[in-house]
Amino acid sequence: MRLSSLSSDGGSDGGTAQSKNDSSGSGAQKLDRKESYKAQRKNYRMEKKRVEKELLSTFKDETIIVLADWLKVRGSLKSWTKLWCVLKPGLLLLFRSQKAKSSHWIGTIILSSCELIERPSKKDGFCFKLFHPMDQSVWASKGPEGESLGAVVQPLPTSHLIFRAPTNAAGKCWMDALELALRCSSLLTARKTNRNSSFLEDSLDSSDPIVRYENDSDVEKHFKADLEDGGSITDEGEHGAEGANNERSTYASEDDESGDCSDEISVIEDIAVMPPHTNYVCDQQEVFGTTTDQTEEFSDENKSIVWFLMKQVRPGMDLSRVVLPTFILEPRSFLDKLSDYYYHADIISKAAAENEPFMRMKTVVQWYLSGFYKKPKGLKKPYNPILGETFRCYWEHGNGTKTFYLAEQVSHHPPISSFYATNRQDGFTISGTILAKSKFYGNSTSAILDGLVTLSMLARGEDYVMTIPYAHCKGILMGTMTMELGGKVNISCEKTGYNTELEFKLRPFLGGGEFTNAVSGRIKIGKETLAVIDGHWDDKVTIKDKKTGQEEVLWQVTPEIKSGRLKRFTVPVEDQSEWESARLWQHVGQAIVDEDQVAATEEKTKLEVAQRQALVDRKEKSEEWVTKLFEHEGVQFNIDGTATEVPKYTYKNADIRPWDTRNDLQQYENNYIVCTKTRHKTPMIRTQSIVSVLDDGKPPNERVTSMTRRRKTRDLESKKQRSQDSDTSNAGVSNAVEKHSRGSSSSIQDALKPLIDEQRAMSERIGKLNHSIEVCLYQQKERDSHTNLNRDLVLLVILVVMIQAVLNWVLTERANRQS
Repeated sequence: MRLSSLSSDGGSDGGTAQSKNDSSGSGAQKLDRKESYKAQRKNYRMEKKRVEKELLSTFKDETIIVLADWLKVRGSLKSWTKLWCVLKPGLLLLFRSQKAKSSHWIGTIILSSCELIERPSKKDGFCFKLFHPMDQSVWASKGPEGESLGAVVQPLPTSHLIFRAPTNAAGKCWMDALELALRCSSLLTARKTNRNSSFLEDSLDSSDPIVRYENDSDVEKHFKADLEDGGSITDEGEHGAEGANNERSTYASEDDESGDCSDEISVIEDIAVMPPHTNYVCDQQEVFGTTTDQTEEFSDENKSIVWFLMKQVRPGMDLSRVVLPTFILEPRSFLDKLSDYYYHADIISKAAAENEPFMRMKTVVQWYLSGFYKKPKGLKKPYNPILGETFRCYWEHGNGTKTFYLAEQVSHHPPISSFYATNRQDGFTISGTILAKSKFYGNSTSAILDGLVTLSMLARGEDYVMTIPYAHCKGILMGTMTMELGGKVNISCEKTGYNTELEFKLRPFLGGGEFTNAVSGRIKIGKETLAVIDGHWDDKVTIKDKKTGQEEVLWQVTPEIKSGRLKRFTVPVEDQSEWESARLWQHVGQAIVDEDQVAATEEKTKLEVAQRQALVDRKEKSEEWVTKLFEHEGVQFNIDGTATEVPKYTYKNADIRPWDTRNDLQQYENNYIVCTKTRHKTPMIRTQSIVSVLDDGKPPNERVTSMTRRRKTRDLESKKQRSQDSDTSNAGVSNAVEKHSRGSSSSIQDALKPLIDEQRAMSERIGKLNHSIEVCLYQQKERDSHTNLNRDLVLLVILVVMIQAVLNWVLTERANRQS
């Protein structure tokens, strides 16, 4: 075994003295060995204290928790015990209760010595096993507070532990979290060396084994053996001094008293340093249209263009493939148009802070109504986004938080737009996928926005699922063109049971001016109506409590409301990518603003031709379009459980963790990824992506694709973590290992291909079976409700008849007595 020298100068001096005088050299050599032994012992104690300190901080720091939940653990007597399991980087703590007190601690598993494997089971749930590959103990000797004895439970195995999660989704989540924690355990075992010294690179090429010492006695025995043998610690040998490499010491010098503090690896990030982020600027002042602006008459030239278009369409036809003239276009994209709903996102922040479920639903309805009153200058339609077009912005709240908004056009035919808004600091995220359809009815047309929008209250685990009204434009051929909103809308929260029904009413053909922009609805829980809503969505909407009869203003558009709209920040055009909306349509928009319809048509035609050519090129190469920000995950389901024709897309980098005030500092966006700056470098578990693997509604082929993508992501993260934490890694060895891993991975995939194909077929059949079962359960529930109603009516009739019979008998007896 080759040992690094403590001081190259000391070693050379010793060699010179030996060549001059053997007796004096022997005395100097013994002195060097004693000093070397003292220095290494001191550095060993310093390293031990540092590792103990960081391990203790991992135990005690509540922010460094990867996952915590109830799991069943199999004991030595083959019986199951329900324990509270807390997963930290490198550690798995078991407690008797959720309070996680010192008196409830049972044991701690050191994950660095464990292997993880899924275990088949006949019972319900998901089983996995943590075990030591050499059948040694996996338990730590002490607890988080220095406990030596744990709480009394049934005996647990020494070298392994079998866990059972309640569901497959929870089990998969634990498996992924444990894999991450196992990777993070290297932070506690592979420490960076002192910055003032390091191994030489050629030391890694040595074929000598690397010795690791587990405790104090092993190190002391090693040093004692070297001293008793009379060999030199600082040299490789008497005859090997010439060919030996001068290796620098891996230990701090004896004079360096501050090394224990200055070189300690900190788990706390620098709060003042901001990570790389996108540059935003405040948006220009908004332009509001009025009610009178929502009527328009075409000029003679434009009427001829409209008549020309009318000859190409027929009633009931979808207008998504019809090329529209530029004079009816609003100079912004539909992805930008969808962001109009978040200028009052501070109302959602208030809803997330409400304690009562009814008040949360009421405030959500208030925010929902706040997104409609902004009207364009005239009857205008936004651009149809190009496939792959993106848009991003954020709004700054009064309390300093930010609501980020990201959108992408994931399909062109049919036109499908996906968006994601997040403000974890205020406790909410919003996601949705919208299929835009246009229907022509002769003298009128409707723009239908099919799809669902989900508002998630992160800290409460509540999802508010809502639909969107359609826009109706009439008077295209005869009369004055006007635009209204129409249709029935539902806002439902399955967890609390509250539901809101809104109806946007169209103005009748004859009269009915008071019905212009009218909206009405009710807030219900189950079948009971709690409040009634009525008013005009562009003016004033009131809500009346059904029990007390008290009426109050739910929403009213006032100058104060308009001036209180949140400021929006967008990326400057010069900093945008070529696929961002403002840069993509800048020439078209400028021509429309300048009222140059010819130039606007030419620029719009260039974009349309380029898009068609890109489609032809993809077909020739047999390539499919790959989305940038969102991931396809099956189809959407209505509130009643029926499937829709709108696919479901989720944001690839979604973070749905509740905000941690102790660790999280602020959110920022970089390269279309919304990140969170934290105090500690803690790992993040994307539970949405993990659970979505088991989504029955997701097509099997895409499920496999998602799993493969996550596997590749984990591999990349693992490689990156190893490159950051290991200062003594060998580039040549790592490349060989990577090549071997890729070769073995490809061979494993080829071997598993038949099984994957069979799994796809089975998953498809299981999905169809689950859907059939859900439909049957829904129908049975409806029948049961009708049956219960009929039974109640029959009992009521019988009770009335019995009461009537008793009254008749009493009256008859009284009449007989009087006679």
